[in-house]
Amino acid sequence: MAEKILLVDDDNSILDGYRRSLSREFPMETALGGQEALQLVANSGPYAVVVSDMRMPGMDGIQLLRKIKALSPDTVRVMLTGNADTDTAINAINEGSIFRFLNKPCSKEVMAKTLTAALVQYRLVNAEKQLLEQTLSGSMQVLTEVLSLVNPAAFSRAERARRYIHHIVTAMNLGNPWQYEVAAMMSQLGCVTLAPETVQAVFNDEQLSPTEQTQYDAHPQVAYELLSKIPRLEPIAWMIKHQNQPLPAPGEGDFETPDMRRGAGILRLILAYEKLIHKGVSRNEAAHTLALQNKNFSPEFFHALVELDPNAEEGEIRKCRIELLTPGMIVQQEVRTNEGVLLISKGQEVTPPLILKLKNFHARHLIAADVTISMPTTTLAFVKGAS
Repeated sequence: MAEKILLVDDDNSILDGYRRSLSREFPMETALGGQEALQLVANSGPYAVVVSDMRMPGMDGIQLLRKIKALSPDTVRVMLTGNADTDTAINAINEGSIFRFLNKPCSKEVMAKTLTAALVQYRLVNAEKQLLEQTLSGSMQVLTEVLSLVNPAAFSRAERARRYIHHIVTAMNLGNPWQYEVAAMMSQLGCVTLAPETVQAVFNDEQLSPTEQTQYDAHPQVAYELLSKIPRLEPIAWMIKHQNQPLPAPGEGDFETPDMRRGAGILRLILAYEKLIHKGVSRNEAAHTLALQNKNFSPEFFHALVELDPNAEEGEIRKCRIELLTPGMIVQQEVRTNEGVLLISKGQEVTPPLILKLKNFHARHLIAADVTISMPTTTLAFVKGAS
């Protein structure tokens, strides 16, 4: 989809001039005043570039571009005004993070060059952002798969939490959804310091010794100390650190942003929800219980949980031969060796490394030849045709 440009002025004749002179070169829309511009950003955005007049009744350009920055941080913002005093320019740049500051009247040539430069800036910012998101998310996925082979009970829980959070952030239309999913994927990282039996006992709701409980309670801090050393992962590390505790009051202790606080709250509730489901509580009952205990949390979150399709995760449950496993299936049983060593925990998603692990153990006659799984309809059709 082409990057859209929004031009804002309180004078319709000026907007008509923009449309006549620039619409052939640029995909553009216009708004008569700040309020109409905000409605367009909310309903039709995001926009790659917003150009706003400075002097407008009700809401001036500085106020408008400051609000657009909050709604759409990646939008490149340009100020256009007939008032060329230095203070106005400084305020506009400082408060609205303005990309360019133009004086009226502005020729078609200058405006076209500015819009072209703004679009280039927008593409650079978004290319870097997409690369960062894809690189971090991909790296975390690889790390999660490796760790799931080391401590399957802990990381099967992390994978289930990631699937829940993916549904939640999609339903709630949250910005930067990748950071919430990465936080879920890495939420159990600190469990690598624990004995697998300790983690399994926690997930089976068994009583831990005081020493074991202290060690388990420390795993979010362990993950925080590991992840906070990685550039750009500090916000995710903060979310994980606070996954099992009430959030500090705003402004107290560590620096945090609203996104970080929201992410920590979502992670805490998703892990609590997953634990209730693991105990056999129905989805509706689990969501209702958590809503009663967290009345200050967004009702939209609990609505999204209730709307989660119960059949989407389980699908049709059946036995599948190990050689027919495909990525995306969900293991619906614990897989243990003949000696009782846990290899795969119930709820883990099938990945290529997991398939290889099962094939290797089966080749040594250490596990059975088939596994109980659930799968998407497309996968099911393939397996039925091959069996």
